[in-house]
Amino acid sequence: MHDTPRLAPAMRAAAPEIYLYDAASLQLLDANDAACDNLQYARKQLLAMTPFTLAPQLDAQQLAAVLATLDDSIGAQARLHVQQRRRDGSLYSLSLHLSRASRQNRALLLAEGEDLRTPQATAAALAQVQSRFNAIVSNTPGLVYQFCLHADGRAAFPYLSDGCQALLGLEPAQLHARPELFYQLILADDRASYLESMQASKNALWSWNWEGRIWIDAWKDVKWINLRSTPRALADGTVQWEGIMTNITESRLEQIEVRQSRARLAELTAHIDKVKEHERTRLARELHDDLGGNLTAIKMALAMLARRLPPDDPLLQEKADYVDALVDRSIDAVHRISLDLRPSMLDLGLVAALDWQVKEFARQAGIECEFISNRQHIELELDQATSLFRIAQEALTNIAKHAQASKVSVRLARQRQQISLSIADNGVGMRLSDRAKPQSFGIRGMAERASALGGTLSLVDEPDGGTLLSIKIRLTTPREAIIAAAASAPAQSGLP
Repeated sequence: MHDTPRLAPAMRAAAPEIYLYDAASLQLLDANDAACDNLQYARKQLLAMTPFTLAPQLDAQQLAAVLATLDDSIGAQARLHVQQRRRDGSLYSLSLHLSRASRQNRALLLAEGEDLRTPQATAAALAQVQSRFNAIVSNTPGLVYQFCLHADGRAAFPYLSDGCQALLGLEPAQLHARPELFYQLILADDRASYLESMQASKNALWSWNWEGRIWIDAWKDVKWINLRSTPRALADGTVQWEGIMTNITESRLEQIEVRQSRARLAELTAHIDKVKEHERTRLARELHDDLGGNLTAIKMALAMLARRLPPDDPLLQEKADYVDALVDRSIDAVHRISLDLRPSMLDLGLVAALDWQVKEFARQAGIECEFISNRQHIELELDQATSLFRIAQEALTNIAKHAQASKVSVRLARQRQQISLSIADNGVGMRLSDRAKPQSFGIRGMAERASALGGTLSLVDEPDGGTLLSIKIRLTTPREAIIAAAASAPAQSGLP
């Protein structure tokens, strides 16, 4: 039949096997020379066959499922793996690349075969995979590696990329021969965490993520490295990890610098607060002692002068009474300002100062407020007591301004070597966005004060509404104070 579609001459002479089928009947219309030679059939004999004749193990449903993935558009492709049978009965594996075609208004199916058993095909596939792997590894920053931990505890590095020398200062061959060299690179202080993380990953067969320092003897330098890998258990009890090591020295040093900067900033803030409190104390005492004393002396002198005024001059007496009242108001103002700068009740201890502050808050804000302490007196350093008092002051001020509360509870407790201060209200609560506001200096100030005391501050919403602010501070024992002082003292000359 001269109208039957045929393969083009170039396809007839191509090295891979090529078949042309009728898409509807799946009858073979043509096959190239390579297909005829491999199947050991003449072309005329092949033209009477179907895919099921050539591949007896092919299931009709399997073929239909593959063909269903091919839409009706020209150029659509799919892949089908078959076992084709030669004329002598031998089988060979073939991967068919199926695509749609059309000629003379006839739907066709073109199948190009790839013999999976030929050395050329296998070598080409391996070369392609190796090329892709090499491209990925060469463009990956760091060291790509395989690490094995055998059942008897022996370690091995089956694979190390070319990044080994740049990262570890060792050639891959050195680690292949002596895997223990890597462990020896790790600084002594970091080896325990390395082994612990490895064991945890091995036991759980979960990702191994470790950061630590290594000493590069070739460069006399310390590096921070990050190790990330995924484990899998092998049949002989070995656990093998595949992953990557990267140099994180720069980012790690930046993190350390940021932490140190924050620590220095917190230390400076604490120092400024301490200086500010000392200045407040000085001003409060000068106001109370000097200005208060002067005003008292003026009042006494004024009273003496008032007694000598002529009794028949009411206008002069009125002026004297006005000046006397003005002096009284000035004395009250000095007393109030002195208390604002530094309550004299702090000299009697934190418990007495907080008790006074809570009563003042209830009187001024018109909010019911209670104070409870598990001790009548708590021994604290003056700076510690002042910081806790200022935190309580700021918290009560925030409640008066924003909480819309009708009841407040302040609790102070000492339990062994810990002091806790909690302030709860039944107000509207605090949204997360309120805590993160750029101008939320009150909360930040309280947190900084708590941190400077070596404590923590937390803000949580109460179940029944309102907010609970809690501060917990661990007190240093006398023994700890002695040890800390000895550690910070300069070494005596002549001692090692």
